[in-house]
Amino acid sequence: MKLLEGILVVDFSQFLSGPSASLRLADFGARVIKIEKTGTGDICRQLYVSEIEVANESTLFHTINRNKESFSADLKDEKDKQQVKDLLKKADVVMHNFRPGVMERLGFSYEEILEINPKIIYAGISGYGEEGEWKDLPGQDLLLQSLSGLPYLNAESSKIPTPMGISVVDILAGTHLAQGILAALVKRDATGEGSLVQVSMLESALDFQFEVFTTFLNDGEELPERSEKNHAHSYVAAPYGVYETQDGYLALAMGSIPKLAELLDCPPLKKYDDPKNWFRLRDEIKKILAGHLKEKRTKYWLDILEPADIWCAKVLNIEELIDEEGYRVLDMEMTVFTSKGQEIKTTRCPVRVNGEILKSEKGAPFLGEHNDAIVREFGLMEQE
Repeated sequence: MKLLEGILVVDFSQFLSGPSASLRLADFGARVIKIEKTGTGDICRQLYVSEIEVANESTLFHTINRNKESFSADLKDEKDKQQVKDLLKKADVVMHNFRPGVMERLGFSYEEILEINPKIIYAGISGYGEEGEWKDLPGQDLLLQSLSGLPYLNAESSKIPTPMGISVVDILAGTHLAQGILAALVKRDATGEGSLVQVSMLESALDFQFEVFTTFLNDGEELPERSEKNHAHSYVAAPYGVYETQDGYLALAMGSIPKLAELLDCPPLKKYDDPKNWFRLRDEIKKILAGHLKEKRTKYWLDILEPADIWCAKVLNIEELIDEEGYRVLDMEMTVFTSKGQEIKTTRCPVRVNGEILKSEKGAPFLGEHNDAIVREFGLMEQE
């Protein structure tokens, strides 16, 4: 039996944050029914991140909506709206990621849904929370990264603030929403009561930086300072960073500078023998290291450092990563299939349960693909 077998999730969300949460619930065995706008569906169906398509739709949509069902409805039409409400009477979880006020205007507020299903878990993601002057701003990943201060932690101090190259806030918010839903399901099992679970992308981005924020708040509110050289973390001393080698790049984590001086045969480093100075003088130290590490190939340095238990790693791109045995042994890839036979390669759920990898070959649904079956199964009012 799968962990969430028997749990029905009705998901109004679009794009990435909400669908990433319902994807994880689906991976755990929940049944997820997407409510999509008649005619267009989830806008992510046409949100292209490359020229690759699956059945004339975005690969991104098919990646993040695998293992779900699609029910198309015009929520401004009373008959369609009633069908969805009848479905919600049977649901365990309802979720959305609209701006504050949208679900209320559509007639699906927490209070309205609680009235027809008192045990339901009502979960929502917003961009900036339900209050304040930012609440109606667009909850888009790059904008949230920028407002949260995250780009100011990346790249060298002489360069512009640099955002992370993935939709990190979307995925974090989805992860947090899934966590909240799972906790609410546990509570419901114990008390029979539903819950209102709310996450904002901004709060998720701030929680992501708890280490930096805690230091800032307890350090006289001094802003973190990026290194001038080989930056990787604003609050970690040298040698922490990524360094160019003769044929690639080498990452060095925390370590003893005198030990590195000896292992790397780098005499200029020997004078930095006081650990108290490794943060204050980190740019000096990193400059010396950067010049020295360029002289040899990455493997040459790894063969010296790894046996000495120095925390280090080669820096790989995706193409290089998938050739590594350390990657292959994880069995992270899987192929899913649409109902029409199109296939897409993607990554699996990262969680193992009792040693078992959680995989499913069921691909993302086509718009409205499951309307007829859902209407029959749940006895919904037939559409005219």
